[in-house]
Amino acid sequence: MRAVPTKAQKYVFAALEHIRRDLPFPLLGIDSDNGEEFINDELLRYCKSQQLTFTRGRVGRKNDNAFVEQKNWSVVRRLVGYGRYDTQRQVAQLNALYAVYRLYVNHFLPVQKLVAKVRKGAKVKRVFDDPKTPYQRVLDSAQVTEEAKRKLRAVHAKLDVVELKHQLDELLAQLIPSKQW
Repeated sequence: MRAVPTKAQKYVFAALEHIRRDLPFPLLGIDSDNGEEFINDELLRYCKSQQLTFTRGRVGRKNDNAFVEQKNWSVVRRLVGYGRYDTQRQVAQLNALYAVYRLYVNHFLPVQKLVAKVRKGAKVKRVFDDPKTPYQRVLDSAQVTEEAKRKLRAVHAKLDVVELKHQLDELLAQLIPSKQW
């Protein structure tokens, strides 16, 4: 998560670089929506130069990025709501909040992944795997290097869920939107 003051290319690229530095493993690709901040020649050239796969949603297909869009609600909107945060101070506050929330969500909040959908007549039963945190899923992945896992374990060892929650509450109390929708 990274807040930007506008959709201007320089802010989107700066946010992308910041996100890449925070990742515990190399970024392999970007799956964007059809927003003008993503669909441009500069981003395509950037992805080619960095050897990143670039995909985008299809025009008129609202559900192409369902997994990304669902995180807008379950992570971002549930945290900060639908207020407008457009001053430089508010963007900085959001990014400070996101830096703490990223650790809290990825290291301590388990999620279930949909494994299968089983149809029995008109009914569809969804089958989920066991709940795991994103941190646990990275450690379980054979595609992540042992060096990256070692670094991630070191970060995790320094985290205190109670302290993170306290920091989140303080940062949220300081965040006041310009206006509500």
